[in-house]
Amino acid sequence: MKILITGAGGQLGYDLARVFATTNYEVSTWTKEQMDVGNEQQVIDILLRERPDTVIHAAAYTNVDKAETETVLAYQVNAFGSLHIAKVCKKIGAKLVYVSTDYVFDGTKGSPYAEEDTTNPSNAYGRSKLLGEKFVQTTCSKHFIVRTSWLYGSKGNNFVTKILEKAQAGEPLTIVDDQFGSPTYTLDLAIFIRELIETDRYGIYHASNQGMCSRHAFACEILRIAQLAHIKLCPVHSDVFPLPAIRPMYSVLEHKAMVKNGFSPLRDWKSALHYFFQVVYAAD
Repeated sequence: MKILITGAGGQLGYDLARVFATTNYEVSTWTKEQMDVGNEQQVIDILLRERPDTVIHAAAYTNVDKAETETVLAYQVNAFGSLHIAKVCKKIGAKLVYVSTDYVFDGTKGSPYAEEDTTNPSNAYGRSKLLGEKFVQTTCSKHFIVRTSWLYGSKGNNFVTKILEKAQAGEPLTIVDDQFGSPTYTLDLAIFIRELIETDRYGIYHASNQGMCSRHAFACEILRIAQLAHIKLCPVHSDVFPLPAIRPMYSVLEHKAMVKNGFSPLRDWKSALHYFFQVVYAAD
């Protein structure tokens, strides 16, 4: 099987490339500089030349706040870029994995979101990702839509690296304690995607590390593992930090489709975070 990965320069794309490097698959990786998914002709040319059996579409516009003003760009990448990919996948008969987000929900349910729950994004980023989902669903029958949440990994900036950077600078930290979700290690997500594409169990999946926490509790665990628990960590409500984009206050994902289709749920978020530190910061 030949695999093509978009967004290979991002944190998930990096771990996808690592995971597939240990298999017998032929892997073709493309960064945003190499493939602008918003450029339909470029997408057509590359995919028709490469003719992959599976496309893992991890490329995305992910700046949630800037998407409120750079809305056209967000839609060009997240929605129409996904449509361009889906059209070619349909033409060549390829499977398509579209990586989506918990931000397709508004966070008002108060309990974990199942795959069939009603979507209602609160911000431009979430709306652009949801339209991408709809384009994929209606264009390419051999699709997997994988919604995930609160991603972190060894590549690039994320919540974990930002907390460590500020803590190591000795700064007191102020973190919101009224937003709840499931931190997800990109390596675990990449392993699940590898398992997924080896099947034809198409549809929507929620994939995140098990369990839930607030942003503040997540930061506390990061500092504890990093032996930086002496750093002052102040919990505050979200309204103290007004941001351009509204965030869902509760975006925990339920993993019904994984269980129903015989996949093992990802490990719990604390175990994943501990493993991340052991692997990434072992040299320290």
